[in-house]
Amino acid sequence: MSLDHTSGSVNFRDVGEFVNLLSGKELMREKRLFRGGKTDFCLTASDIETPGTIINLRQRQDTRDFGARMIHCPVSNDIEKYNTTVPEVRIWLHSVFRKFENHELPMPLFIHCLSGKDRTGIVIGVVLIMLNIPREIILEEYLLSEGELQRELFNDAMEGIGNPVVYFRKLDVLRISDNLSGWFL
Repeated sequence: MSLDHTSGSVNFRDVGEFVNLLSGKELMREKRLFRGGKTDFCLTASDIETPGTIINLRQRQDTRDFGARMIHCPVSNDIEKYNTTVPEVRIWLHSVFRKFENHELPMPLFIHCLSGKDRTGIVIGVVLIMLNIPREIILEEYLLSEGELQRELFNDAMEGIGNPVVYFRKLDVLRISDNLSGWFL
């Protein structure tokens, strides 16, 4: 299925709102963590909830900054992002999660790639793992995206992360977890 990238940020949603809806209880703060596709066709900053920080995971730079702090963490399109055990993906994820060591990262946070499902799905999945969100909710949140989804690959990717303290051994995972909890729980 082809996604219409000209109508705004595809697969855009408030992660906290949907985690809470899927779980039937309040597990996360809402209006703090957003995900979606590229921002090129968003009409105003309000279309993406006026983010404090935008993390762009796609190769191309964003064309507009919406007054937000811009962070660019690209990964090659030639790398299978769902294989979180290969060195290239580990290096990329380390570069993304290193940004979360900064406790002064302006909120709310908008994480995006081209379609908001693959690269963004992996990063949001890892954030939710670090927030101790149940795995079944993490999978359900991923499956809300439109486009060709990779259920088994996504599950394998999350399994490949394993224990974040071990996976991200070169980062201050306790600081990251504290920051994520303060921002999103």
